[in-house]
Amino acid sequence: MVILLSCYCMFPNTASPLASKPINLTYLILEALRLPSSAIPYHVSQQLTEYYPDKYILEGDSTYFELQKFAEAGHCKTAMVTHVKNSPGYFASLKETTVHNHVTTMWNGKKQTQRRYEKNVCLRVTWTDPSNNSSADLSAPSEPEHELPEHELMVLLLSWPQGYFDSCRYYWVLADEQAVAEAFFAAVCGWNSEVRDEVMVFEGGFWHKNRDLYNSIKSATLDNLILSGSLKEDIYEDTKRFFESQPMYSEYNVPWKRGILFIGPPGNGKTHMVKALVNTLCLPCLYIKSFKTRQQTDTDNMRAAFNRVREAAPCIVVIEDLDALIDDENRSFFLNELDGFALNDGVLMIASTNHPERLDMAILERPSRFDRKYHFELPGVVERVAYLTMWNQKLKPDMQLSESELEEVAAAADNFSFAYLQELLLSASMAWVQQNRPVGGMANIMRDQMEQLRSQMESQASEPPPRKKGRLPPGLALAGNGFGGPRAAGPDEDDDE
Repeated sequence: MVILLSCYCMFPNTASPLASKPINLTYLILEALRLPSSAIPYHVSQQLTEYYPDKYILEGDSTYFELQKFAEAGHCKTAMVTHVKNSPGYFASLKETTVHNHVTTMWNGKKQTQRRYEKNVCLRVTWTDPSNNSSADLSAPSEPEHELPEHELMVLLLSWPQGYFDSCRYYWVLADEQAVAEAFFAAVCGWNSEVRDEVMVFEGGFWHKNRDLYNSIKSATLDNLILSGSLKEDIYEDTKRFFESQPMYSEYNVPWKRGILFIGPPGNGKTHMVKALVNTLCLPCLYIKSFKTRQQTDTDNMRAAFNRVREAAPCIVVIEDLDALIDDENRSFFLNELDGFALNDGVLMIASTNHPERLDMAILERPSRFDRKYHFELPGVVERVAYLTMWNQKLKPDMQLSESELEEVAAAADNFSFAYLQELLLSASMAWVQQNRPVGGMANIMRDQMEQLRSQMESQASEPPPRKKGRLPPGLALAGNGFGGPRAAGPDEDDDE
Protein backbone atom coordinates (compact mmCIF):
# COMPACT_ATOMS: atom_id res chain seq x y z
CA MET A 1 0.00 0.00 0.00
CA VAL A 2 1.35 3.43 -0.93
CA ILE A 3 0.24 6.56 0.93
CA LEU A 4 0.96 9.96 -0.57
CA LEU A 5 1.87 12.71 1.86
CA SER A 6 1.97 16.41 1.04
CA CYS A 7 4.59 18.61 2.70
CA TYR A 8 4.68 22.38 2.29
CA CYS A 9 7.92 24.27 2.40
CA MET A 10 9.45 27.43 1.08
CA PHE A 11 11.92 27.39 -1.77
CA PRO A 12 15.10 29.24 -0.78
CA ASN A 13 15.11 32.47 -2.76
CA THR A 14 18.54 33.76 -3.71
CA ALA A 15 19.56 37.10 -2.31
CA SER A 16 21.70 37.82 -5.35
CA PRO A 17 20.70 40.93 -7.32
CA LEU A 18 21.44 38.96 -10.48
CA ALA A 19 18.32 36.84 -10.08
CA SER A 20 15.79 38.15 -12.57
CA LYS A 21 12.75 37.21 -10.47
CA PRO A 22 11.71 34.98 -7.57
CA ILE A 23 11.05 31.40 -8.61
CA ASN A 24 7.64 29.80 -8.32
CA LEU A 25 8.88 26.24 -8.07
CA THR A 26 5.44 24.63 -7.71
CA TYR A 27 4.41 26.16 -11.02
CA LEU A 28 7.74 25.19 -12.58
CA ILE A 29 7.32 21.54 -11.54
CA LEU A 30 3.72 21.33 -12.72
CA GLU A 31 4.63 22.96 -16.01
CA ALA A 32 7.59 20.62 -16.50
CA LEU A 33 5.71 17.42 -15.72
CA ARG A 34 3.11 18.27 -18.39
CA LEU A 35 5.82 18.22 -21.06
CA PRO A 36 7.06 15.16 -22.98
CA SER A 37 9.61 13.31 -20.88
CA SER A 38 12.44 14.14 -23.28
CA ALA A 39 11.75 17.89 -22.86
CA ILE A 40 11.57 18.04 -19.05
CA PRO A 41 15.33 18.22 -18.27
CA TYR A 42 15.97 20.97 -20.82
CA HIS A 43 12.99 23.04 -19.70
CA VAL A 44 13.87 22.89 -16.01
CA SER A 45 17.55 23.59 -16.72
CA GLN A 46 16.64 26.63 -18.79
CA GLN A 47 14.33 27.97 -16.10
CA LEU A 48 16.82 27.43 -13.28
CA THR A 49 19.55 29.12 -15.30
CA GLU A 50 17.29 32.12 -15.78
CA TYR A 51 16.32 32.28 -12.11
CA TYR A 52 19.85 31.68 -10.79
CA PRO A 53 22.40 33.02 -13.28
CA ASP A 54 25.06 33.29 -10.56
CA LYS A 55 24.82 29.60 -9.62
CA TYR A 56 26.64 26.65 -11.17
CA ILE A 57 24.11 23.94 -12.08
CA LEU A 58 25.07 20.27 -12.27
CA GLU A 59 22.38 17.89 -13.52
CA GLY A 60 21.86 14.28 -14.54
CA ASP A 61 20.08 10.99 -13.87
CA SER A 62 22.82 8.73 -12.47
CA THR A 63 21.40 5.97 -10.28
CA TYR A 64 24.34 6.49 -7.93
CA PHE A 65 23.06 9.91 -6.86
CA GLU A 66 20.95 8.68 -3.92
CA LEU A 67 21.06 11.79 -1.78
CA GLN A 68 18.55 10.54 0.77
CA LYS A 69 20.67 7.52 1.73
CA PHE A 70 23.82 9.67 1.76
CA ALA A 71 22.15 12.04 4.22
CA GLU A 72 20.71 9.22 6.35
CA ALA A 73 24.26 7.90 6.77
CA GLY A 74 25.25 11.26 8.25
CA HIS A 75 27.42 12.54 5.41
CA CYS A 76 25.36 15.69 4.87
CA LYS A 77 22.26 17.44 6.18
CA THR A 78 19.16 18.12 4.12
CA ALA A 79 16.15 20.26 4.91
CA MET A 80 13.06 21.52 3.17
CA VAL A 81 13.01 25.25 3.82
CA THR A 82 9.56 26.34 5.04
CA HIS A 83 9.64 30.17 5.08
CA VAL A 84 11.16 32.48 2.48
CA LYS A 85 10.35 36.11 1.89
CA ASN A 86 9.67 37.38 -1.60
CA SER A 87 11.79 40.05 -3.22
CA PRO A 88 10.46 43.63 -2.99
CA GLY A 89 7.95 44.47 -5.71
CA TYR A 90 6.99 40.86 -6.42
CA PHE A 91 3.26 40.64 -5.76
CA ALA A 92 3.35 43.02 -2.82
CA SER A 93 0.34 41.30 -1.27
CA LEU A 94 2.32 38.02 -1.06
CA LYS A 95 5.12 38.22 1.48
CA GLU A 96 6.01 34.56 1.05
CA THR A 97 5.87 31.89 -1.63
CA THR A 98 5.12 28.27 -0.77
CA VAL A 99 6.50 25.24 -2.58
CA HIS A 100 4.74 21.90 -2.60
CA ASN A 101 7.20 19.05 -1.96
CA HIS A 102 5.92 15.67 -3.04
CA VAL A 103 6.93 12.90 -0.61
CA THR A 104 5.65 9.33 -0.67
CA THR A 105 5.54 6.92 2.24
CA MET A 106 6.26 3.22 1.59
CA TRP A 107 5.36 0.38 3.93
CA ASN A 108 7.69 -2.58 4.57
CA GLY A 109 5.44 -5.47 5.52
CA LYS A 110 8.33 -7.73 6.48
CA LYS A 111 9.95 -5.28 8.90
CA GLN A 112 6.69 -3.50 9.84
CA THR A 113 8.31 -0.13 9.22
CA GLN A 114 7.61 2.84 7.00
CA ARG A 115 10.00 4.84 4.86
CA ARG A 116 9.62 8.27 3.32
CA TYR A 117 10.75 8.69 -0.27
CA GLU A 118 11.50 12.16 -1.61
CA LYS A 119 9.86 12.09 -5.01
CA ASN A 120 9.58 15.70 -6.26
CA VAL A 121 11.33 17.97 -3.80
CA CYS A 122 13.73 20.86 -3.40
CA LEU A 123 16.29 20.56 -0.63
CA ARG A 124 18.79 22.81 1.04
CA VAL A 125 21.95 20.77 1.65
CA THR A 126 24.70 21.46 4.15
CA TRP A 127 27.83 19.50 3.36
CA THR A 128 31.45 19.47 4.51
CA ASP A 129 33.98 18.37 1.92
CA PRO A 130 36.38 15.95 3.68
CA SER A 131 38.86 16.20 0.82
CA ASN A 132 39.65 19.76 1.92
CA ASN A 133 41.37 18.27 4.95
CA SER A 134 44.39 17.51 2.77
CA SER A 135 45.19 21.22 2.65
CA ALA A 136 45.49 21.51 6.41
CA ASP A 137 48.92 21.52 8.05
CA LEU A 138 48.89 18.35 10.11
CA SER A 139 52.61 18.42 10.95
CA ALA A 140 52.15 20.62 14.02
CA PRO A 141 50.18 18.75 16.71
CA SER A 142 50.03 21.83 18.93
CA GLU A 143 47.85 23.73 16.45
CA PRO A 144 44.06 23.66 17.00
CA GLU A 145 42.10 21.15 14.96
CA HIS A 146 41.54 22.27 11.40
CA GLU A 147 37.86 23.05 10.82
CA LEU A 148 36.56 22.19 7.41
CA PRO A 149 34.29 24.73 5.71
CA GLU A 150 30.62 23.94 5.26
CA HIS A 151 29.04 24.36 1.85
CA GLU A 152 25.42 25.30 1.19
CA LEU A 153 23.89 23.75 -1.90
CA MET A 154 20.43 23.44 -3.36
CA VAL A 155 19.17 20.19 -4.91
CA LEU A 156 16.02 19.77 -6.97
CA LEU A 157 14.82 16.19 -7.44
CA LEU A 158 12.10 15.24 -9.95
CA SER A 159 10.64 11.90 -11.00
CA TRP A 160 8.41 11.12 -13.98
CA PRO A 161 7.23 8.06 -15.96
CA GLN A 162 9.35 6.98 -18.88
CA GLY A 163 7.80 4.37 -21.12
CA TYR A 164 5.22 1.90 -19.92
CA PHE A 165 7.10 0.34 -17.02
CA ASP A 166 10.10 2.57 -16.29
CA SER A 167 10.61 5.90 -14.56
CA CYS A 168 13.26 8.61 -14.62
CA ARG A 169 14.89 10.15 -11.54
CA TYR A 170 16.57 13.47 -12.37
CA TYR A 171 18.49 15.93 -10.22
CA TRP A 172 19.80 19.49 -10.40
CA VAL A 173 22.55 20.55 -7.99
CA LEU A 174 23.02 24.31 -7.55
CA ALA A 175 26.19 25.65 -5.93
CA ASP A 176 28.16 28.87 -5.79
CA GLU A 177 31.15 27.25 -7.48
CA GLN A 178 31.60 24.48 -10.03
CA ALA A 179 34.26 22.78 -7.91
CA VAL A 180 31.88 22.51 -4.95
CA ALA A 181 29.05 21.04 -7.04
CA GLU A 182 31.33 18.48 -8.67
CA ALA A 183 32.98 17.49 -5.39
CA PHE A 184 29.58 17.02 -3.74
CA PHE A 185 28.30 14.98 -6.70
CA ALA A 186 31.42 12.78 -6.59
CA ALA A 187 31.05 12.25 -2.83
CA VAL A 188 27.39 11.16 -3.08
CA CYS A 189 27.93 8.85 -6.06
CA GLY A 190 31.19 7.43 -4.73
CA TRP A 191 29.64 6.54 -1.39
CA ASN A 192 26.57 4.94 -2.98
CA SER A 193 28.68 2.90 -5.41
CA GLU A 194 30.46 1.08 -2.59
CA VAL A 195 29.22 -2.35 -1.51
CA ARG A 196 29.24 -2.52 2.30
CA ASP A 197 27.83 -5.51 4.21
CA GLU A 198 25.27 -6.16 1.49
CA VAL A 199 24.80 -8.09 -1.74
CA MET A 200 24.12 -6.26 -4.98
CA VAL A 201 21.20 -7.98 -6.75
CA PHE A 202 20.38 -7.47 -10.44
CA GLU A 203 16.69 -8.07 -11.05
CA GLY A 204 14.01 -6.26 -13.01
CA GLY A 205 16.60 -4.48 -15.13
CA PHE A 206 18.43 -2.67 -12.35
CA TRP A 207 20.74 -3.22 -9.38
CA HIS A 208 19.66 -2.84 -5.78
CA LYS A 209 21.41 -3.48 -2.49
CA ASN A 210 20.15 -6.28 -0.28
CA ARG A 211 21.45 -6.34 3.27
CA ASP A 212 19.01 -9.06 4.36
CA LEU A 213 20.46 -11.42 1.75
CA TYR A 214 23.97 -10.61 2.95
CA ASN A 215 23.01 -11.44 6.55
CA SER A 216 21.19 -14.61 5.52
CA ILE A 217 24.32 -16.19 3.99
CA LYS A 218 26.61 -15.49 6.97
CA SER A 219 25.88 -18.88 8.53
CA ALA A 220 27.31 -20.73 5.51
CA THR A 221 31.00 -21.47 6.07
CA LEU A 222 33.54 -23.97 4.85
CA ASP A 223 33.50 -25.59 8.27
CA ASN A 224 29.83 -26.58 8.12
CA LEU A 225 29.98 -27.61 4.45
CA ILE A 226 30.27 -31.34 3.75
CA LEU A 227 31.65 -32.30 0.33
CA SER A 228 33.49 -35.33 -0.96
CA GLY A 229 37.27 -35.53 -0.82
CA SER A 230 39.11 -32.23 -1.09
CA LEU A 231 36.55 -30.53 -3.35
CA LYS A 232 35.81 -27.56 -1.11
CA GLU A 233 39.52 -27.02 -0.33
CA ASP A 234 40.38 -27.12 -4.03
CA ILE A 235 37.71 -24.56 -4.92
CA TYR A 236 38.69 -22.25 -2.08
CA GLU A 237 42.39 -22.38 -2.93
CA ASP A 238 41.61 -21.78 -6.61
CA THR A 239 39.56 -18.64 -5.92
CA LYS A 240 41.87 -17.34 -3.19
CA ARG A 241 44.92 -17.76 -5.41
CA PHE A 242 43.19 -15.87 -8.22
CA PHE A 243 42.70 -12.71 -6.13
CA GLU A 244 46.19 -12.95 -4.62
CA SER A 245 47.87 -13.31 -8.02
CA GLN A 246 46.99 -9.97 -9.60
CA PRO A 247 50.67 -8.86 -9.83
CA MET A 248 51.56 -12.06 -11.66
CA TYR A 249 48.69 -11.64 -14.15
CA SER A 250 49.86 -8.08 -14.78
CA GLU A 251 53.53 -9.05 -15.15
CA TYR A 252 52.78 -11.64 -17.83
CA ASN A 253 50.07 -9.53 -19.50
CA VAL A 254 47.38 -12.13 -18.82
CA PRO A 255 43.76 -10.93 -18.37
CA TRP A 256 43.02 -10.97 -14.63
CA LYS A 257 39.65 -12.70 -14.77
CA ARG A 258 38.38 -16.13 -13.94
CA GLY A 259 35.20 -18.13 -14.37
CA ILE A 260 34.26 -21.32 -12.56
CA LEU A 261 31.20 -23.46 -13.17
CA PHE A 262 29.54 -25.68 -10.57
CA ILE A 263 27.81 -28.67 -12.13
CA GLY A 264 25.58 -31.25 -10.53
CA PRO A 265 22.06 -32.26 -9.53
CA PRO A 266 20.20 -29.93 -7.15
CA GLY A 267 20.73 -30.12 -3.42
CA ASN A 268 24.37 -31.21 -3.33
CA GLY A 269 26.16 -28.16 -1.96
CA LYS A 270 26.68 -25.81 -4.93
CA THR A 271 24.85 -22.89 -3.33
CA HIS A 272 26.42 -23.50 0.08
CA MET A 273 29.85 -23.46 -1.54
CA VAL A 274 29.12 -20.11 -3.19
CA LYS A 275 27.91 -18.60 0.09
CA ALA A 276 30.96 -19.91 1.93
CA LEU A 277 33.28 -18.38 -0.66
CA VAL A 278 31.55 -14.99 -0.37
CA ASN A 279 31.92 -15.09 3.42
CA THR A 280 35.53 -16.27 3.36
CA LEU A 281 36.96 -14.12 0.57
CA CYS A 282 35.36 -10.91 1.95
CA LEU A 283 34.96 -9.20 -1.43
CA PRO A 284 31.95 -7.38 -2.94
CA CYS A 285 29.34 -9.86 -4.16
CA LEU A 286 27.06 -9.13 -7.11
CA TYR A 287 24.22 -11.57 -7.73
CA ILE A 288 22.63 -11.64 -11.19
CA LYS A 289 19.20 -13.13 -10.67
CA SER A 290 17.59 -12.53 -14.06
CA PHE A 291 18.09 -10.73 -17.37
CA LYS A 292 14.37 -10.71 -18.22
CA THR A 293 12.22 -7.58 -18.04
CA ARG A 294 9.12 -6.43 -19.88
CA GLN A 295 10.51 -3.04 -20.85
CA GLN A 296 14.06 -3.89 -21.94
CA THR A 297 15.80 -6.56 -23.99
CA ASP A 298 18.11 -9.17 -22.49
CA THR A 299 21.09 -7.52 -24.18
CA ASP A 300 20.22 -4.14 -22.63
CA ASN A 301 20.09 -5.73 -19.20
CA MET A 302 23.28 -7.72 -19.76
CA ARG A 303 25.07 -4.53 -20.73
CA ALA A 304 23.82 -2.74 -17.61
CA ALA A 305 24.67 -5.69 -15.37
CA PHE A 306 28.23 -6.16 -16.64
CA ASN A 307 28.96 -2.43 -16.61
CA ARG A 308 28.24 -2.40 -12.89
CA VAL A 309 30.28 -5.57 -12.38
CA ARG A 310 33.35 -3.97 -13.92
CA GLU A 311 32.94 -0.90 -11.73
CA ALA A 312 32.83 -3.05 -8.57
CA ALA A 313 35.92 -5.16 -9.39
CA PRO A 314 37.67 -6.86 -7.74
CA CYS A 315 34.47 -8.71 -6.93
CA ILE A 316 32.58 -12.00 -7.01
CA VAL A 317 29.71 -12.38 -9.51
CA VAL A 318 27.16 -15.13 -8.87
CA ILE A 319 24.85 -16.52 -11.56
CA GLU A 320 22.64 -19.42 -10.53
CA ASP A 321 20.95 -21.79 -12.98
CA LEU A 322 22.95 -20.48 -15.91
CA ASP A 323 21.08 -22.75 -18.33
CA ALA A 324 17.81 -20.96 -17.45
CA LEU A 325 19.21 -17.45 -18.03
CA ILE A 326 20.97 -18.03 -21.35
CA ASP A 327 19.03 -18.91 -24.51
CA ASP A 328 19.53 -18.84 -28.28
CA GLU A 329 18.65 -15.15 -28.52
CA ASN A 330 20.95 -13.73 -25.85
CA ARG A 331 23.80 -16.27 -25.89
CA SER A 332 26.00 -14.39 -28.36
CA PHE A 333 25.86 -11.13 -26.41
CA PHE A 334 26.46 -12.95 -23.11
CA LEU A 335 29.57 -14.61 -24.52
CA ASN A 336 30.82 -11.26 -25.74
CA GLU A 337 30.40 -9.75 -22.27
CA LEU A 338 32.30 -12.68 -20.77
CA ASP A 339 35.15 -12.77 -23.25
CA GLY A 340 34.88 -9.83 -25.62
CA PHE A 341 36.77 -6.59 -26.00
CA ALA A 342 35.61 -5.16 -22.64
CA LEU A 343 38.02 -5.83 -19.79
CA ASN A 344 36.76 -7.88 -16.87
CA ASP A 345 39.85 -7.41 -14.71
CA GLY A 346 39.38 -8.57 -11.14
CA VAL A 347 36.08 -10.37 -11.84
CA LEU A 348 35.54 -13.88 -10.50
CA MET A 349 32.45 -15.31 -12.17
CA ILE A 350 30.81 -18.22 -10.33
CA ALA A 351 27.96 -19.88 -12.21
CA SER A 352 26.01 -23.03 -11.46
CA THR A 353 23.82 -25.40 -13.44
CA ASN A 354 21.78 -28.48 -12.70
CA HIS A 355 21.57 -29.29 -16.41
CA PRO A 356 24.91 -28.96 -18.22
CA GLU A 357 23.44 -30.69 -21.27
CA ARG A 358 21.35 -27.57 -21.89
CA LEU A 359 24.39 -25.30 -22.13
CA ASP A 360 25.97 -24.43 -25.46
CA MET A 361 29.43 -25.86 -26.04
CA ALA A 362 30.75 -22.30 -26.42
CA ILE A 363 29.96 -21.84 -22.72
CA LEU A 364 30.67 -25.30 -21.45
CA GLU A 365 33.90 -26.11 -23.23
CA ARG A 366 35.80 -22.88 -23.93
CA PRO A 367 38.26 -22.28 -21.04
CA SER A 368 38.48 -18.49 -21.38
CA ARG A 369 34.84 -18.22 -20.31
CA PHE A 370 34.59 -20.77 -17.53
CA ASP A 371 38.11 -21.95 -16.84
CA ARG A 372 37.28 -24.70 -14.37
CA LYS A 373 34.31 -26.99 -13.93
CA TYR A 374 33.64 -28.53 -10.54
CA HIS A 375 31.23 -31.44 -10.26
CA PHE A 376 28.99 -31.80 -7.20
CA GLU A 377 27.84 -35.39 -7.13
CA LEU A 378 25.44 -37.16 -4.78
CA PRO A 379 27.09 -37.68 -1.37
CA GLY A 380 28.63 -41.06 -0.68
CA VAL A 381 28.20 -42.94 2.57
CA VAL A 382 31.19 -41.14 4.16
CA GLU A 383 29.68 -37.71 3.40
CA ARG A 384 26.23 -38.85 4.58
CA VAL A 385 27.69 -39.99 7.90
CA ALA A 386 29.52 -36.69 8.29
CA TYR A 387 26.39 -34.67 7.51
CA LEU A 388 24.21 -36.70 9.89
CA THR A 389 26.84 -36.46 12.61
CA MET A 390 27.01 -32.67 12.29
CA TRP A 391 23.23 -32.46 12.56
CA ASN A 392 23.09 -34.99 15.40
CA GLN A 393 25.35 -32.86 17.59
CA LYS A 394 22.80 -30.04 17.52
CA LEU A 395 20.00 -32.14 19.00
CA LYS A 396 19.01 -32.53 22.61
CA PRO A 397 20.57 -35.62 24.20
CA ASP A 398 17.34 -37.68 24.29
CA MET A 399 16.88 -37.12 20.52
CA GLN A 400 20.40 -38.02 19.44
CA LEU A 401 21.26 -41.13 17.47
CA SER A 402 23.98 -43.49 18.56
CA GLU A 403 27.03 -43.97 16.35
CA SER A 404 25.72 -47.30 15.05
CA GLU A 405 22.31 -45.77 14.32
CA LEU A 406 23.97 -42.93 12.41
CA GLU A 407 25.86 -45.40 10.25
CA GLU A 408 22.70 -47.44 9.68
CA VAL A 409 20.70 -44.39 8.55
CA ALA A 410 23.56 -43.18 6.33
CA ALA A 411 23.86 -46.55 4.65
CA ALA A 412 20.10 -46.77 4.08
CA ALA A 413 19.92 -43.23 2.61
CA ASP A 414 21.58 -44.28 -0.63
CA ASN A 415 20.99 -41.79 -3.50
CA PHE A 416 19.85 -39.09 -1.06
CA SER A 417 21.19 -35.63 -1.85
CA PHE A 418 22.09 -33.26 0.97
CA ALA A 419 18.74 -31.56 0.38
CA TYR A 420 16.90 -34.85 0.89
CA LEU A 421 19.01 -35.63 3.94
CA GLN A 422 18.04 -32.27 5.35
CA GLU A 423 14.36 -32.98 4.68
CA LEU A 424 14.77 -36.33 6.40
CA LEU A 425 16.26 -34.66 9.47
CA LEU A 426 13.66 -31.93 9.60
CA SER A 427 10.63 -34.17 9.12
CA ALA A 428 11.96 -36.72 11.65
CA SER A 429 12.54 -33.98 14.25
CA MET A 430 9.02 -32.65 13.78
CA ALA A 431 7.52 -36.13 14.02
CA TRP A 432 9.50 -36.84 17.21
CA VAL A 433 8.15 -33.67 18.83
CA GLN A 434 4.59 -34.33 17.68
CA GLN A 435 4.64 -37.94 18.96
CA ASN A 436 6.08 -36.83 22.32
CA ARG A 437 9.10 -39.08 22.67
CA PRO A 438 7.79 -42.17 20.87
CA VAL A 439 8.84 -45.72 21.66
CA GLY A 440 11.87 -46.69 19.61
CA GLY A 441 13.22 -43.16 19.55
CA MET A 442 14.56 -41.15 16.66
CA ALA A 443 16.00 -44.12 14.78
CA ASN A 444 12.57 -45.67 14.14
CA ILE A 445 11.12 -42.33 13.11
CA MET A 446 13.93 -41.83 10.61
CA ARG A 447 13.31 -45.22 9.07
CA ASP A 448 9.63 -44.37 8.55
CA GLN A 449 10.39 -40.92 7.15
CA MET A 450 13.06 -42.35 4.85
CA GLU A 451 10.59 -44.70 3.21
CA GLN A 452 8.17 -41.84 2.57
CA LEU A 453 10.89 -39.70 1.06
CA ARG A 454 12.18 -42.53 -1.10
CA SER A 455 8.71 -43.01 -2.56
CA GLN A 456 8.58 -39.30 -3.24
CA MET A 457 11.98 -39.41 -4.94
CA GLU A 458 10.84 -42.19 -7.23
CA SER A 459 7.63 -40.41 -8.25
CA GLN A 460 9.14 -36.93 -8.52
CA ALA A 461 12.75 -37.60 -9.42
CA SER A 462 13.25 -34.22 -11.03
CA GLU A 463 11.62 -32.10 -8.29
CA PRO A 464 12.84 -31.32 -4.77
CA PRO A 465 10.56 -32.39 -1.91
CA PRO A 466 8.17 -29.77 -0.49
CA ARG A 467 9.67 -28.15 2.56
CA LYS A 468 7.72 -28.50 5.78
CA LYS A 469 7.44 -25.65 8.19
CA GLY A 470 9.88 -25.90 11.04
CA ARG A 471 13.37 -25.00 12.15
CA LEU A 472 16.64 -26.85 12.00
CA PRO A 473 18.91 -26.79 15.03
CA PRO A 474 21.05 -23.62 15.24
CA GLY A 475 24.20 -23.67 13.15
CA LEU A 476 22.98 -26.22 10.60
CA ALA A 477 22.93 -24.49 7.21
CA LEU A 478 20.06 -25.05 4.82
CA ALA A 479 20.74 -27.04 1.68
CA GLY A 480 18.89 -26.80 -1.58
CA ASN A 481 17.82 -23.14 -1.34
CA GLY A 482 19.12 -20.83 -4.04
CA PHE A 483 21.71 -18.16 -3.31
CA GLY A 484 19.01 -15.50 -3.15
CA GLY A 485 16.47 -17.77 -1.45
CA PRO A 486 12.96 -18.18 -2.83
CA ARG A 487 12.94 -14.48 -3.69
CA ALA A 488 15.38 -11.61 -3.37
CA ALA A 489 13.80 -8.58 -1.69
CA GLY A 490 12.76 -5.81 -4.03
CA PRO A 491 13.86 -2.22 -3.84
CA ASP A 492 10.68 -1.13 -2.06
CA GLU A 493 11.50 -3.38 0.88
CA ASP A 494 14.42 -1.26 2.10
CA ASP A 495 16.68 -4.27 2.26
CA ASP A 496 19.74 -2.06 2.41
CA GLU A 497 18.87 -0.61 5.77
